[in-house]
Amino acid sequence: MSDWPDGYGLHVLQEVDSTLNEAARIAPMAQGPVWILAHSQTQARGRRGRVWTNPEGNLAATLLMRPAGRPEQAALRSFVAALALFDACVAVTGRISGLSLKWPNDVLLNGGKLAGILLESTGQGRDVSHLAIGIGVNLAQAPTADKVEPGALRPVSLLSETGADVTTEDFLTELASAYARFEAQFVTYGFEPIRSAWLSRAAKLGEVITARTVTTETVGTFETVDARGNLVLNTAKGRVSIPAADVFF
Repeated sequence: MSDWPDGYGLHVLQEVDSTLNEAARIAPMAQGPVWILAHSQTQARGRRGRVWTNPEGNLAATLLMRPAGRPEQAALRSFVAALALFDACVAVTGRISGLSLKWPNDVLLNGGKLAGILLESTGQGRDVSHLAIGIGVNLAQAPTADKVEPGALRPVSLLSETGADVTTEDFLTELASAYARFEAQFVTYGFEPIRSAWLSRAAKLGEVITARTVTTETVGTFETVDARGNLVLNTAKGRVSIPAADVFF
């Protein structure tokens, strides 16, 4: 079992509307990075304002921090968080098989969605004053199929897929420890080592996938993630770099 990382605070709530909302509330008083853990959320949310279902026993947490740099640099921490989630899953299950990372911010297990990441930031001008990294992990239960949008990957839980029965507190300790390691690497060496590590764990690399935005759909071979974190596809019309989209395969 990992130790709680030095320099990171912990704020535990029995119930809250959303750990992301709580991060926004405490941001003006926060002196350093702090993890917010809630045993129950009443207004959890995912990307693009979607509802995030959070059954009992699953992880609902947000890391609030004050990163240096521009918004585009802060946004790369979705890859830092994904790597930390991957390593936390390995730590509590003792296995690496079946785990992969889906661009831009999901963790997959045996082809199903295990976890999701959502970043929200505040700031003035071109600087980020606070960054909140919201993380949800299906530890004990997976939402039912009617709770996800059509075409989305099936939700899975860590317990059902691996038999690992882990508490939210124990999982968060592993996650916080792993995040601190990757954050230190990111700050010291930049995005390239993070990018390389993420690609080594990427789902469907070298295969044909579909990237959809509100107005476009792009089909192509998943070639890489570039230095800005963009998805790069080889398509019938050439190489395309995509900064934001939902990926389907």
